[in-house]
Amino acid sequence: MSFRDIGLVLEIRAHGEAHAVAHILTENHGRRAGLVHGGQGRRLRPILQPGNDVALDWKGRGDSLGYFDLELTRARAAEVMDDRVALAGLAAVCATAFAVLPEGEAVQPVFRGMTILLDNLDDLALWPALMARWELGLLAALGFGLTLDRCAATGARENLVFVSPRSACAVSESAGAPYREKLLPLPAFLIDAAAPTDLAGVIDGLTTTGYFLETRVLHPADRQLPEARGRLIELLKKRAELSALSVG
Repeated sequence: MSFRDIGLVLEIRAHGEAHAVAHILTENHGRRAGLVHGGQGRRLRPILQPGNDVALDWKGRGDSLGYFDLELTRARAAEVMDDRVALAGLAAVCATAFAVLPEGEAVQPVFRGMTILLDNLDDLALWPALMARWELGLLAALGFGLTLDRCAATGARENLVFVSPRSACAVSESAGAPYREKLLPLPAFLIDAAAPTDLAGVIDGLTTTGYFLETRVLHPADRQLPEARGRLIELLKKRAELSALSVG
């Protein structure tokens, strides 16, 4: 079996003294692993950075690992190297995709959404919200979509400000008020593309999507969200605190 595709590098692991195993999210063939001969060498190491765009050929037989031939098409990692928060965002997105996506299942909307997200890492006012929306789409692609268009308790379609961790459905402000300590936040931008966003709201959104990624996808496999995602959340919280202080 063989195929040609484009992809985003997610994870690299050393294999022996000179080679590497690359995990790449391809546009048409899902997440794939493959051996890269000489992947730890000077020529290929810069290509095998998480977030980089590559053109690739994959060849393998049956259940064998297979191997990649790769060509760099965009060095995204190098583009954000001087931006600590953007670099953390790139690492978090790649690590999350690697952690939750199954091997070999085509997920074109996830690939395209991730590409748009990474294209905007130079705009801190935009990409964190894109990440929360991407994770929402990721849940849907994995079969764990949230129902956010109506209140689970009353059927109301307005003032939806919570999400039930049990049903994964929206809850209105009035219905959820007595139980707010047990509910997850639902920032407006997750249900209304025209709603304004700020870092505090984005953190709320990522808290909710992260909860469902962990409990629905990872915990059944005895795994947790990647550390890179947790580091990003902490950086965003610090940035939000600094913004609040400057406004005050």
